[in-house]
Amino acid sequence: MRKNKLTTGLIILAIMTVVSCQKNDGNENYGTLKISITDAPFPIEYIEEANVVITKVEIRTKSDHNGYPYDDDNGYPFMTLLEDTLEYNLLELRNGITAELLELDIPAGSYDLLRLYVEEASIVIKDHGTYDMKVPSGAQTGIKIFIDPDMRVQGGLTSELLLDFNLEKSFVLKGNMNSPAGIIGFNFKPVIRAVNNSTAGVVQGFVSDTSAVVLKDASVWIMADTTIATAFTDSTGFYALPGIPEGYYSLYATKQNFDTVMYEDVEVVPANLTVKNFELTPIEE
Repeated sequence: MRKNKLTTGLIILAIMTVVSCQKNDGNENYGTLKISITDAPFPIEYIEEANVVITKVEIRTKSDHNGYPYDDDNGYPFMTLLEDTLEYNLLELRNGITAELLELDIPAGSYDLLRLYVEEASIVIKDHGTYDMKVPSGAQTGIKIFIDPDMRVQGGLTSELLLDFNLEKSFVLKGNMNSPAGIIGFNFKPVIRAVNNSTAGVVQGFVSDTSAVVLKDASVWIMADTTIATAFTDSTGFYALPGIPEGYYSLYATKQNFDTVMYEDVEVVPANLTVKNFELTPIEE
C-alpha cells in the first residue's frame, strides 16, 4: 500500500495559480490536472488517526477544448484518472498541509464532477482503540464530488483541484465518549469540498491570548452564509485555511475559557495569502 508524500502550505501557495509553462510535446489539446487532498478536523485532542483508502478516481467531462458542451444525447463521459490503492491519515493533513493524490495530462476542456472510490475508512480514538467503518457504495459507485465552478483545463497549462475532507461531518460518532456507555462506533458519511485553486486563496495566521501566549487547539472557522472551512491551531498557535474561494467572509476564532473574536469582510483573493492573527481574552469565572 503506497502513501504519497506530504507538501507544506507554502508549496500550496506556490502552485495555486495556473502555471503558465508550455508542455514539452507542445500539444495544446492537453493540459495537466493536479489533485491534492486536505482535511478540516474536529477537535483533535480525541483522535490519533483518521484513515481512508482510495482505490480509484474518475472525472466527468462537461465540454471539450473548443468549449462545445456535451449534452444528454452525447452523454457526459467519465475519464479514469487513477486506479491504485492509496492510504491517507487525514489527521496529518492539517493547517495547509496536503497530500498529492495524482498529477497527469488530460484533454483540455471543462470538468464538473469527480467520483472518488473509497474502499476503507477507520478512526483511532485515544484510549478507545480503532473503529473500522463501512463505506456505503463508496467502493462500488464512488463518492460524487461536484466541482463548482467547473474546472477548466487549458492546453499546455497546469490546473490544481483541492479536495477538503470535513472530518467532523465525515466521521459521525455513535454514542458518547464521555458517558459510561462509551463509544458504540462511527458512521462514515463523507463530506468533501472540491476547490478550484485557480480561483481560491489561503487564510492563515496565529492565535494567542492577551499575554502573547500562543494557544494550541483554538478553533478557527471562516464563513459567508454557511461555514466554508474550519481549522485548529497547532502547538505554535498557527492555523491555515487553504482553498477558500475568492470573496468576502467572516472569520472567527475561539477556545474553551476564552472569548470569541471575529473579523468581518475578510477579503480572499485568488492565488494570494490573507493573514489574520487573533488575540483572545480569557473569560473570568
